[in-house]
Order: sequence, then C-alpha cells, then structure tokens
Amino acid sequence: MDVMKQIRSAFARRGGEGYGEGVSQLEHAIQCAAFAERDGASDALVAAAYLHDIGHLLHDLPQDIADRGVDTQHESTGSAWLSQYFGPELTEPVRMHVAAKRYLAATEPGYFDLLSDASKLSLKLQGGPMSPEQVRAFEAQPFFADAIRLRRWDEEGKIVGFEGPSPAHFEAIVAACLKGG
Repeated sequence: MDVMKQIRSAFARRGGEGYGEGVSQLEHAIQCAAFAERDGASDALVAAAYLHDIGHLLHDLPQDIADRGVDTQHESTGSAWLSQYFGPELTEPVRMHVAAKRYLAATEPGYFDLLSDASKLSLKLQGGPMSPEQVRAFEAQPFFADAIRLRRWDEEGKIVGFEGPSPAHFEAIVAACLKGG
C-alpha cells in the first residue's frame, strides 16, 4: 500500500476519534493545517501541521490512554514513520512539537494557563516544562522555529464547528512533499 493510501486509511480508521479536546483527530489535523496555510507556511510545514499527530493514529491504544497515565510518545512514533517517506523539513517539526509545548511552558509566562486540561495532563506525562539546559538545547536545533509555529497551530486547532478545507486539499499538499515527488 502506498503512503498516501496508508495516511488516508489511518484517518479513516481513527480520525473520527476524539482526544480530549472537543474535536476529532481529523478535525484537529484540518484546523492545524488550515492555520498553517493562513499564516503563509511552506508546503512542508502545512503538511507537518496536517500530519503532526499521525502517531496517535498508528497505534491501537484506547482513546483515553493519557487519562490512564500513559504517554504514547506519538511524536516519536509519527516522525519515525513519516521519515520513511518525507524529508526533515516535515518530520522534524512533527518530532519536536511536544518538546515545543514543554519549551513554551518553560519560557513564556502565562502559556501553561492557556492550555486545555487535556494538554496540561499530556504536558505532565511528557516531562513538564523544560529545564534551562533543555531550553538551550532545544533552541539550538535546526527546526526550532518551525516546531514552535506548529505548536501554536496545535493549540489553536481545537475549535468546535470549524469549517475548513477538505482532507483531499491537504492530501495533495502532503503528496507533493514526498521524497522524490
């Protein structure tokens, strides 16, 4: 099965599931990608916004796994899977989007208070705010700025009733980002 069929299949199988935010995984993906487009992001970053939570769709764990105290490390699972098909301009922001939340919680006053309850729980499971040493190391990574942008769209993309483009719109952008594509 080609990668685009695998992506469509993952969204068909689990995209309708919620994850504690009032919107489904697919609705969240569409919103994040739409906000990336709105903000003039590159195609790779729009595709990263669409696929940033693909790791949640690749496992068979229950929807409420975070409530059970388990961090699925979806960012690592997703970026590792995506790296078979896409370059680092797409996969690195995906890999770093959880760390970006930890970074912002450590460096931006008031950021933690803006997080939803589900996001606060996942932050705790993911290690909490970064230490000063972790902040410096994160800032030195090549895709640091893109990861921060993706994180902000991730926080914004939780609007119930949002009307965005179709999945096919973003699938075309994703397909254009394939290695050798």
